[in-house]
Amino acid sequence: MFDVITIGTATRDIFLGSPLFKVLNDPKHLANIGLESGEAQCFALGSKVKVETFVSATGGDSANAAVTFARQGLKTAMVARVGDDEAGNSILKELKEEKITILNTHHNGETDYSTILMAPGGERTILVHRGTQFSRKDIPFTKLKAKWAYIAPANISPAIMRDIFATLKKNKVRIAINPSRYYIEKATKDLKAFMLEADIVIMNREECAELTGIPQAKEKLLFKKFLDMVKGIGIVTDGPRGALASFGQNVYRCGTFKESGPVYRTGAGDAFGSGFLAGFIRTNDIGHSLRLAAANSTSVIEQIGAQKGILTKKKFDDKRWKFLNLDVDSSF
Repeated sequence: MFDVITIGTATRDIFLGSPLFKVLNDPKHLANIGLESGEAQCFALGSKVKVETFVSATGGDSANAAVTFARQGLKTAMVARVGDDEAGNSILKELKEEKITILNTHHNGETDYSTILMAPGGERTILVHRGTQFSRKDIPFTKLKAKWAYIAPANISPAIMRDIFATLKKNKVRIAINPSRYYIEKATKDLKAFMLEADIVIMNREECAELTGIPQAKEKLLFKKFLDMVKGIGIVTDGPRGALASFGQNVYRCGTFKESGPVYRTGAGDAFGSGFLAGFIRTNDIGHSLRLAAANSTSVIEQIGAQKGILTKKKFDDKRWKFLNLDVDSSF
């Protein structure tokens, strides 16, 4: 039996870096043209922009998580849509080299692509091209048997997701879910039902605020509202500020490890979520799991690409990852 099955996306990621990719911060004017964050990544229209960094790598939530589990020594399988094209064949070859079992076959559409425009200082914009949407035939329902499933649903339809959950529950598979923005924006009712069925729910602070309607600045109220939606372990990540996790009465607040050199944020969330579950599968200990999650995330953002820096079990034993700031609060 597999220790874990991942369900979600596998993509070909193209990273482009140039000092000419400028970050503009002008909340007053940019918000007026539809950029609510007040920030934009820009380069001169009609110009030829010199790209100094070019990296092609495998990415996607399901694939990234699967690599974490495999490198941590867990027997791992993956369900993702991959086209019968050069990119799809390359992705499958790389994942099989990681000793990951692919449970479904090629589909007739294109492989998903992401182009990441990296600006100086680690800021980036991700351009995503989806091949075709998941169909029911892309899901090998009879093969969904494992101790755990890690689901990053991307744009899998709610109807198919309900069948996935029902099958996993029938097969007594425990579920961790890292919801996609599609579900937070377009399928909130379905997402709330899935969160109540899952054993672990992982979400970042921005997504959590959007789902709950509580401003990000009201951390305590935000986390409490989130926990009301979760029956199992609830985790809210907060980038370089660490994460909050809770199950029962105790709230765990973890920091981050110090990065060495430039940082590239792509893949950080996948590395944290899958790192936590990998640690939890092995030890059933939240503190240990948060330490592996934080270490895995830090190691990933020190490399270009979402998988290059993913830790092996041996590398996690390095003294660099032995201590993480971690507080436990029973009165949160």
